[in-house]
Amino acid sequence: MLNAERWVLATNDKIASFITDAEKSLSHMGNEAEVFIEQTRTFLTGGKRFRAICTLVGFASATSKSPGGPDETNAIAVAAGLEFFHAAALVHDDIMDRSDTRRGKPSAHRAFDALHLRSGYAGDADRFGVSSALLFGDLLLAFSDELVTAGIGGQGPAGRRARAEFNNMRRDVTVGQYLDIVEEVAWPVVEADTALDRAIRVVTYKSAKYSIEAPLRIGAALGGADQEVLDGLSRFGLPLGIAFQLRDDLLGVFGDEAQTGKPVGDDLREGKRTALIAIAESRLGEATTSLAGLGDDHLSPARVAEIQLMLRNVGAEEAVERMISEHLAQAHAALDDAPVADDVRAALGEIAQIVTARSA
Repeated sequence: MLNAERWVLATNDKIASFITDAEKSLSHMGNEAEVFIEQTRTFLTGGKRFRAICTLVGFASATSKSPGGPDETNAIAVAAGLEFFHAAALVHDDIMDRSDTRRGKPSAHRAFDALHLRSGYAGDADRFGVSSALLFGDLLLAFSDELVTAGIGGQGPAGRRARAEFNNMRRDVTVGQYLDIVEEVAWPVVEADTALDRAIRVVTYKSAKYSIEAPLRIGAALGGADQEVLDGLSRFGLPLGIAFQLRDDLLGVFGDEAQTGKPVGDDLREGKRTALIAIAESRLGEATTSLAGLGDDHLSPARVAEIQLMLRNVGAEEAVERMISEHLAQAHAALDDAPVADDVRAALGEIAQIVTARSA
């Protein structure tokens, strides 16, 4: 029987032991380097470990594990590596979005900014904060690669296949993130009737694939799954990943700060051109002044409330809820036909329920 709770504990243990080893490896570089370890612990503590669980469910879906091949220990190392990758993506995303908080705590660039001020350093604190956080995110990517390499290195065809899936994920996320920042500035010069398709393209490559589909495929490839299983997991994982991000987009506008760890309406201040906004603009037509202030860092709580009400009144929130339901239905339909064992099917069904019903 699959045990997600045990997997989470094992992943947490692997993350903790890796950070301890990393701390030792950086100790010769001076006291200044300690802040990287402190921030690593901050960003890798907590969280629901969706990506780790998906990796390990994917690994369990493989039916062709051979004696002497990768075992669960290998898969746990890879799962931990994907959690480091996720942390790196959050650090870089917060810089690009100019976000001050992450899970109720200062974002990395703000933490380094505060370090500059506390230490009495010369120069500009904001520049120091951003520069340091960029390097911190890069270090997390290096840590991620170390863990993934440890898990798949020397594992023959299965390891090479898992590495290829990991490489694909990194490419998609990086380009998807660029597409996201393009959308924040390109909206005046693109056709209005393409806005929703463009928003879904960002959702797909920036988040959906790496949140659900890619971890499932990486784990399955490591376990030696055949192409039929990989394709079946994709048919389930991609629509579920889209539903996951659409839910996140709603939380970014309507979510409770106590639950999301970010100020209410933060995505409005960042100017996110999400499916929610695309739908609202298409229904507003020429009356786009209703969205005035989108992308303004200093958008007031009162104006946030006005935009929230408008988004509800034009039915944009309801439309995104329908899209979530439709993609979730696609995922469940694919799950019914997926070429996996019953315990894997049950675990995938639980993942679908958790990631789309979450409140933070």
